[in-house]
Amino acid sequence: MQVLTKRYPQNCLLTVMDWYSATVRNMEQVVMIPSLLQDMQQSGHRGQAQAQAGAPDLYNYFTMLKAICVDMDHGLLPQEEWQAKKEGNEADKAKNEVAETEEAKEEKVLWELNLEAQFYQHCSSLHHILTHLTLKAEEVTRKYQEITEQAL
Repeated sequence: MQVLTKRYPQNCLLTVMDWYSATVRNMEQVVMIPSLLQDMQQSGHRGQAQAQAGAPDLYNYFTMLKAICVDMDHGLLPQEEWQAKKEGNEADKAKNEVAETEEAKEEKVLWELNLEAQFYQHCSSLHHILTHLTLKAEEVTRKYQEITEQAL
């Protein structure tokens, strides 16, 4: 079977999605024993500060990165499951909401009507998030390689 590879512009969302998938697949191939990543924090001074703040360890990043890649490659949760998950989050959100003024409501309606702006905002946000997650996958891979080299 012949695989067609299409080249997209560098800032294209599809390019970033392909880059993320490839990086996560590489991470999965390199990380043969994921449990070695448990209780390991990010490298550098930032990682030490995050460890104190209760930040997730590299094992949690590994599992999260894999799960996101599966969702991206194979589709999202079925609508019913997503709705149930969303309703749980909305209950918490409702407790923290402040009453909106009429002006804020009008602004919200105008924003909802501007679909092009919403599309651009969501695509650029997704581009940024996927880039960040790809760098995180590269860090997990690099850290695992450092751990296994020290063990030898």
